[in-house]
Amino acid sequence: MTQDNPETVAGRYQLVERIGQGGMGRVWRGTDQHLFGREVAVKEILFPPGLEDNERSMLLRRFTSEARAAVILNHPGIITIHDVVEHNGAPVIVMEFVRGQSLAAAIREQGRLPVRRVAEIGITMLGALSEAHRAGIVHRDIKPDNVLLTKDRVVITDFGIAHLADATTKLSHSGTIIGTPQYMSPEQLEGKRPTAANDLWALGATLYHAVEGRPPFEAEGLHALAIAIFTQPHRPTSAAGPLAPVLEALLTKDPDRRATAEQAEALLAAALRNADADPAPGVPAGTPSPTPVPPASPVPPVPTPTALDAGADPEVYELPQPQTPAEQARVPQPADLPTDTPPAPVPAPPDLPPTDRMWGGVLLGGAAGPDGGTPVPAGGGQHEDVTAVPDGRPPARQGAARRTTVLAVALATLAVGGILTWTLTRDTGKGGGTGGSAGNDSASTTTVVIGLDAPLTGDLASLGLGIKNSADLAVKTANQTQAVPGITFELQAVDDQAQPAVGQQNASRFVADTKVLGVVGPLNSSVAQAMLPELTTARLVDVSPSNTNPALSQGSDWAKGTKSRPYPSYFRVATTDAIQGPFAARYLHLEAKKSKLFVIDDQKTYGAGLAAGFRSEFTRIGGTVVGAEHINPGEHDFAALAAKVRGSGADAVYYGGEYPEAAPLSQALKQAGANVPLMGGDGIFDASYPTSNSSTEGDLATSIGALASELSGGQKFLADYKAAGYAEDAGIFGGYGYDAAWAVVEAVKAVVAANGGTLPSDARAKVADAMEDVAFDGVTGRVAFDEYGDTTNRQLTVYAVRSGQWSTVKTGTYAP
Repeated sequence: MTQDNPETVAGRYQLVERIGQGGMGRVWRGTDQHLFGREVAVKEILFPPGLEDNERSMLLRRFTSEARAAVILNHPGIITIHDVVEHNGAPVIVMEFVRGQSLAAAIREQGRLPVRRVAEIGITMLGALSEAHRAGIVHRDIKPDNVLLTKDRVVITDFGIAHLADATTKLSHSGTIIGTPQYMSPEQLEGKRPTAANDLWALGATLYHAVEGRPPFEAEGLHALAIAIFTQPHRPTSAAGPLAPVLEALLTKDPDRRATAEQAEALLAAALRNADADPAPGVPAGTPSPTPVPPASPVPPVPTPTALDAGADPEVYELPQPQTPAEQARVPQPADLPTDTPPAPVPAPPDLPPTDRMWGGVLLGGAAGPDGGTPVPAGGGQHEDVTAVPDGRPPARQGAARRTTVLAVALATLAVGGILTWTLTRDTGKGGGTGGSAGNDSASTTTVVIGLDAPLTGDLASLGLGIKNSADLAVKTANQTQAVPGITFELQAVDDQAQPAVGQQNASRFVADTKVLGVVGPLNSSVAQAMLPELTTARLVDVSPSNTNPALSQGSDWAKGTKSRPYPSYFRVATTDAIQGPFAARYLHLEAKKSKLFVIDDQKTYGAGLAAGFRSEFTRIGGTVVGAEHINPGEHDFAALAAKVRGSGADAVYYGGEYPEAAPLSQALKQAGANVPLMGGDGIFDASYPTSNSSTEGDLATSIGALASELSGGQKFLADYKAAGYAEDAGIFGGYGYDAAWAVVEAVKAVVAANGGTLPSDARAKVADAMEDVAFDGVTGRVAFDEYGDTTNRQLTVYAVRSGQWSTVKTGTYAP
């Protein structure tokens, strides 16, 4: 076929003009003479020269069969295939003609695309891929060039083309890889059989490129790029905003831990709900980024699409193998690769079965999984969303060893004509970042990073920011006073949005950074459940300022009297729900003289566990529970429930949950004529609760410890905090955040002192061991840990709303 002498294919498709050509085919605009001249795109597949007749025949049969299978795909996000025919001994695909712009071209023109637009593109692409995967078709080459944007559609092109490339190059025998490396998953680079998970990784890489303006991985040369994809986290997001959780979930290196299509769909829907409105919904999409990111220079170059595009061919890379002994000697072997600080895989937390997992804050339903997780009994913790904690510790280094072996095999395929050099160095600079480096200018120092995980955005950001600032103050104080000679501390704070999946990804980043020797956080026990398996495997110590779920430190059978420590490197400076609920029950019955209680909870692990502990103690000491109900998180209409409470004759209500629902519940009670106090745990003890409406006057809450202003070291802490100029209040957990960070400083100090003034090679494990013996007088009182990593300080406080603010009623301790 030539443009000068257009032909008719299969007696009906008249070729009009050639609109594109790649290594595997030519694309023509044509008309269907049997359907009144309807425009069609005709893609002529070009077989490589030199094929034997039997090979050509085999390829023709295979491709025609696979392409015809794709004809059944019916989705607005998939190019419709009208016909598959043979012409001059080669297969030809006839498909709908789409006038549009490729996503790659849109990125080149505009830089970063708006978050809302990218979320919309992602939802359509995911629907298209799911349709194909249900039909048993894996695309293999999802990338911005193979996505077309029209005024009202997002369309994926070239289903089935990579199959032909695979067969044509005999992938399994030649060491050739099919696809575009910037968007290829680790297992696809490894040469494993393509699965739906490959396409989901590529979807994540494509959406990352669209919202960030550049691919998630870049390096000079294919070998370096492969190493980065196998061993390094992707480039941190800066513009993704609410899209960050789905990008993290899709770009998970282990395909077994990667988000499924259903999970990704829920995350994309959540991102779309949270995205800023897009003022320009048409295509080209959105307005140019205020600071457009120039397109990266991929290696090899990404082909330039035409405005009228029927898809870009998959890229094919011939990778010659080392032939001589000298060449073979240059290929890295497993023993040559770094084994002391490998990037950790993302193991499935035993308490988060794949069918019942939180990704980016979206609960994806399912039953208990097969991993051995057991339900958490009464107890819970701050803002719980997950209901299982494992009893056993994951086997150390199993995933790391496999990753090292896989990388060596991949590099043996990729590495030719050069030496790959691995260098592990310890930072001997002065440090900087959040922690600063004051006081260490006179000598070189080793930088130790303290990671911090907390909700820095969202409903619980006021608590998370107070913890972050307080830990930052501890780090600055350690540097200014040279608390550990030769060590400069930095704080690396990351946002978990109070969501377990995000926290798990943050844990992976901390583990991968060899400078991180301790972690402060998280705020929520549910997030801790997701983070701790990986932190434990890496022997990376974690000190939480606020987790209250007893099962995290004492195992899932703690309430039955059988305690076992599932996470040996986990510690907390806050007391647990094992004493908070009973402490509240004793105050309400014995001191507030309330005898008839109505108990309500939000069905989360934290709320339900807190309510159960309260109810058990309240009835044990002689009180009566006259009614019990559950509400749904996010619910705000409590009129019917309030009427039920009034009719029960209760003289108080105990609520297990958090302040966003507690405040409207209190208001509904008063409006229904149930003028009784509502009491809750530290989940409602927030500054916004008493100011949300006047109906909260007289309500009660318990919280761990006491207000910083009432602690022995609290006044100095608050003065230093104010002098540091932080914009946010320290909050109820600020003092605990300071003490958690200082506990890491003390553990590092002990390790350095025991190792002749330097850090040992196994510093993480040594710091975890040293934490067992850490003891000091902190902001919150005496900081020390028992055999389970729990604080020995069991102080709690009752607060009441008076004149629109929380006021201290009683501070004390509880002993069962």
